[in-house]
Amino acid sequence: MINLTINGLKISVEEGTTILEASTFLGFPIPTLCNMEGLSPYGACRLCVVEIEEGTNAKLVTSCTYLAEEGLKVKTASSRVIKARKMILELMLASCPQSKIIQDLASTHEVRQQRFKQEYEDCILCGLCVRMCEEQMMAKAIGFRGRGENRTVGSPFDSKSEVCRLCGGCMYVCPACQLRCTYNEPEKAICGGCANLSPPCIEKEKFDDMMCYMEPCVSCEIEKFNNGG
Repeated sequence: MINLTINGLKISVEEGTTILEASTFLGFPIPTLCNMEGLSPYGACRLCVVEIEEGTNAKLVTSCTYLAEEGLKVKTASSRVIKARKMILELMLASCPQSKIIQDLASTHEVRQQRFKQEYEDCILCGLCVRMCEEQMMAKAIGFRGRGENRTVGSPFDSKSEVCRLCGGCMYVCPACQLRCTYNEPEKAICGGCANLSPPCIEKEKFDDMMCYMEPCVSCEIEKFNNGG
């Protein structure tokens, strides 16, 4: 067993337990966007950062990928941690202002505005779709390409996928896809997810007849209302 301290509370966990798992077990909430049960930890969104150790040795680490260590001291909600999470949420809001998931996280952390250049429905490179396709669908139809600001998600060698089963799993887990229909103006309500007009992360021409299965879809309901349905 590994003995560590989380927010002043001493705890023993099995070897191989992550800080996120240990904190969740104790009831200390740690927000995360790229972590999902059944998928390998990735640490891409950085929302789950916690502070370990104390004084000049203190540093921020991603709790979903950092394993518990003997004698480790962890703070899940220090001022430094909260400040970092708010900054990350501002960046996410700049990329995906219509994501209901990101909006809810921002609201929970009292983020009222973001200070960065505004974009719309862009990929935040959380890796959920890539891991879902590889680890659950066993397809590897999509993956990361490029580096830095040129990093994108797409099919290998930028060619049409021959192994994609059109399951829609990538869209189902994508925080940029899920519940994006947040406009209150009917002419702007179509997110393109259900109609497969413009998925935010993948090129439509390489995934013919791609379907997502978002439920409920607000844009569909608005169209029904406008058509007298």
